[in-house]
Amino acid sequence: MGKNDSLTPKEIANRIKAKGLKKLRCYCQICQKQCRDENGFKCHCMSESHQRQMQIFGENPNRIVSEFSEEFERNFLDLMKRNHRFSRVAATVVYNEFINNRHYVNMNSTQWATLTEFVEHLGRTGKCEVAQTENGCFITYIDRDSEGYLPQNAY
Repeated sequence: MGKNDSLTPKEIANRIKAKGLKKLRCYCQICQKQCRDENGFKCHCMSESHQRQMQIFGENPNRIVSEFSEEFERNFLDLMKRNHRFSRVAATVVYNEFINNRHYVNMNSTQWATLTEFVEHLGRTGKCEVAQTENGCFITYIDRDSEGYLPQNAY
């Protein structure tokens, strides 16, 4: 410790860094790398490994975005199935639970720009029941197994 049992700024910074990254402000989904601040993110974007990943992305961006979209949807629905199987819940509540996982796919890397667009997609495809109210979007997971539907490989 520093003088008079108080922490120096360097010690405080090191303790904050040791706690881990809290806010998802500077994250590169392609490289799956989170940076502490804008300067770190800028340096990451100039790195050779990031440039290589961006070159791969540039060759077929639609495929990569669709893969991220499928993974996002699959993981979101898995969370709905586990935690809110038979209940009507606000979409923002489920999304906040979803982003608590450190290794989730960021919605910015999917084909949907907003949570509302994504929820409407779930309603159109019949994966969830969607209700728009003055309090926001509410979704209910449609459990195919309990309605008599069987997976194709169940036979």
